[in-house]
Amino acid sequence: MNGYTAVIMIANTATFLTGGAVALLAFRAYRRTNAPALRAVTIGFCCIIVGSVLGGLAHYLEGDVALGVAVQSSATAFGFAILLYSLYAEMSDSASGSTTVIR
Repeated sequence: MNGYTAVIMIANTATFLTGGAVALLAFRAYRRTNAPALRAVTIGFCCIIVGSVLGGLAHYLEGDVALGVAVQSSATAFGFAILLYSLYAEMSDSASGSTTVIR
Protein backbone atom coordinates (compact mmCIF):
# COMPACT_ATOMS: atom_id res chain seq x y z
CA MET A 1 0.00 0.00 0.00
CA ASN A 2 1.60 3.23 -1.12
CA GLY A 3 0.94 6.79 0.03
CA TYR A 4 -1.75 7.41 -2.58
CA THR A 5 -3.94 4.45 -1.66
CA ALA A 6 -5.61 6.18 1.28
CA VAL A 7 -6.25 9.34 -0.75
CA ILE A 8 -7.72 7.30 -3.61
CA MET A 9 -9.96 5.35 -1.22
CA ILE A 10 -11.23 8.53 0.47
CA ALA A 11 -11.88 10.24 -2.88
CA ASN A 12 -13.69 7.18 -4.27
CA THR A 13 -15.79 6.91 -1.10
CA ALA A 14 -16.77 10.58 -1.40
CA THR A 15 -17.62 10.04 -5.08
CA PHE A 16 -19.70 6.99 -4.18
CA LEU A 17 -21.65 8.76 -1.44
CA THR A 18 -22.28 12.08 -3.16
CA GLY A 19 -22.86 10.56 -6.59
CA GLY A 20 -25.16 7.97 -5.03
CA ALA A 21 -27.21 10.72 -3.39
CA VAL A 22 -27.55 12.57 -6.70
CA ALA A 23 -28.44 9.36 -8.55
CA LEU A 24 -31.05 8.49 -5.91
CA LEU A 25 -32.65 11.94 -6.12
CA ALA A 26 -32.65 11.77 -9.93
CA PHE A 27 -34.23 8.31 -9.83
CA ARG A 28 -36.95 9.48 -7.46
CA ALA A 29 -37.66 12.45 -9.72
CA TYR A 30 -37.76 10.12 -12.74
CA ARG A 31 -40.27 7.83 -11.01
CA ARG A 32 -42.42 10.85 -10.17
CA THR A 33 -42.32 12.50 -13.63
CA ASN A 34 -41.37 9.64 -15.96
CA ALA A 35 -39.08 12.08 -17.82
CA PRO A 36 -36.47 10.37 -20.05
CA ALA A 37 -33.96 13.12 -19.25
CA LEU A 38 -34.05 12.23 -15.56
CA ARG A 39 -33.63 8.55 -16.40
CA ALA A 40 -30.51 9.48 -18.38
CA VAL A 41 -29.21 11.55 -15.44
CA THR A 42 -29.66 8.54 -13.17
CA ILE A 43 -27.84 6.22 -15.57
CA GLY A 44 -25.04 8.74 -16.13
CA PHE A 45 -24.33 9.17 -12.44
CA CYS A 46 -24.53 5.41 -11.89
CA CYS A 47 -21.87 4.92 -14.59
CA ILE A 48 -19.62 7.44 -12.86
CA ILE A 49 -20.16 5.73 -9.49
CA VAL A 50 -19.52 2.23 -10.85
CA GLY A 51 -16.38 3.46 -12.59
CA SER A 52 -15.13 4.98 -9.38
CA VAL A 53 -15.68 1.76 -7.46
CA LEU A 54 -14.21 -0.46 -10.18
CA GLY A 55 -11.21 1.84 -10.61
CA GLY A 56 -10.56 1.78 -6.87
CA LEU A 57 -10.88 -2.00 -6.76
CA ALA A 58 -8.55 -2.39 -9.73
CA HIS A 59 -5.98 -0.22 -8.00
CA TYR A 60 -6.36 -1.95 -4.64
CA LEU A 61 -6.52 -5.57 -5.84
CA GLU A 62 -4.09 -5.40 -8.75
CA GLY A 63 -1.78 -2.80 -7.24
CA ASP A 64 -1.74 -0.98 -10.56
CA VAL A 65 -2.62 2.71 -10.35
CA ALA A 66 -2.63 3.08 -14.16
CA LEU A 67 -5.24 0.32 -14.55
CA GLY A 68 -7.43 1.92 -11.90
CA VAL A 69 -7.15 5.33 -13.54
CA ALA A 70 -7.93 3.87 -16.97
CA VAL A 71 -11.04 2.07 -15.72
CA GLN A 72 -12.30 5.05 -13.73
CA SER A 73 -11.61 7.57 -16.48
CA SER A 74 -13.36 5.46 -19.12
CA ALA A 75 -16.49 5.03 -17.00
CA THR A 76 -16.47 8.72 -16.05
CA ALA A 77 -16.24 9.78 -19.71
CA PHE A 78 -19.11 7.43 -20.60
CA GLY A 79 -21.18 8.74 -17.68
CA PHE A 80 -20.62 12.35 -18.70
CA ALA A 81 -21.62 11.49 -22.28
CA ILE A 82 -24.92 10.16 -20.93
CA LEU A 83 -25.34 13.30 -18.80
CA LEU A 84 -24.75 15.39 -21.91
CA TYR A 85 -27.44 13.40 -23.70
CA SER A 86 -29.82 14.07 -20.81
CA LEU A 87 -29.55 17.80 -21.50
CA TYR A 88 -30.94 17.25 -24.99
CA ALA A 89 -33.48 14.53 -24.19
CA GLU A 90 -37.19 15.10 -24.52
CA MET A 91 -39.12 15.83 -21.38
CA SER A 92 -42.74 14.73 -21.46
CA ASP A 93 -45.48 15.66 -19.04
CA SER A 94 -47.41 12.45 -18.60
CA ALA A 95 -50.39 14.20 -16.96
CA SER A 96 -51.09 16.60 -19.84
CA GLY A 97 -49.53 14.58 -22.64
CA SER A 98 -47.40 17.54 -23.76
CA THR A 99 -43.79 17.14 -24.81
CA THR A 100 -41.03 19.72 -24.38
CA VAL A 101 -37.77 19.41 -26.28
CA ILE A 102 -34.85 21.11 -24.59
CA ARG A 103 -32.24 22.45 -27.00
